[in-house]
Amino acid sequence: MENQVKLLTLADGQKMPQEGFGMYKITDQSTLTAAMKYAYDAGYRLFDTAQLYKNEAEIGNALKELALPREELFITTKVAEPNQGYQQTITSVKESLRKLQLDYVNLLLIHWPIEKYFFDTWAALEELKKQGLTRSIGVSNYQMIHLQYLATQAHEMPVVNQIECHPRLNQRPLIKYDKNHQIVTQAWSPLGRGTILTNPVIEKIAKAHDKSSAQIVLRWHLQNGIAFIPKSVHEKRIKQNIDIYDFSLTDKEMTAIDALHDFTRVGKEPALVYEYNQKW
Repeated sequence: MENQVKLLTLADGQKMPQEGFGMYKITDQSTLTAAMKYAYDAGYRLFDTAQLYKNEAEIGNALKELALPREELFITTKVAEPNQGYQQTITSVKESLRKLQLDYVNLLLIHWPIEKYFFDTWAALEELKKQGLTRSIGVSNYQMIHLQYLATQAHEMPVVNQIECHPRLNQRPLIKYDKNHQIVTQAWSPLGRGTILTNPVIEKIAKAHDKSSAQIVLRWHLQNGIAFIPKSVHEKRIKQNIDIYDFSLTDKEMTAIDALHDFTRVGKEPALVYEYNQKW
């Protein structure tokens, strides 16, 4: 399959694929290796993991076994809440690199904002970038207020903000804020963990284009200009999720999907994670 994934230029100059492959909850070695092979063959080059996912070592094994060319890959990992703090972050990221069997990651994110180590963890990311252990630094699950607060002390700002985003939580104000501040928004759970796929509005649009509901939602993300990281372990769905470049949604269809927004989250509330210093 021809890889038609657009490259987005981050504020620091690095290019990041707009569509990537999420690795959340994929921990079995054989399943993970097969999924990465399916994804690479289908055209994915961005692979997204995190310390929290407990599969960095398995990804490292898969990268070695599949002998994928490092220069073609964009690898993301994230610092978990228990590993935040200046020195703990640096130590944990070096351990992540050991597990991944890599000299650097392309993107390093703080997984969730927590009050206790808010500035210290970001300072550690700035240092890790200086050391060449990551090409770019960013955040995940940061709301507008967290980004505004970070700006009071940061020497450089995040180039990516990875957030929960799907038709039931379209995050319009935050996406606009990110764009105005040269931050690329990247959607995790872009399909709302499947909760949106049986919606009659989505199903009707899917039928009109002879596409799956998932393809319609991913195309909606694409036309909104944000990055997104669908996940699957099934070869057919992995291929299907990247087969979204041969059709377009009309303005009317985009508006209809926008109207499905009802503030529904499938993940945690970032403001409470910040206050409790953990995902309660």
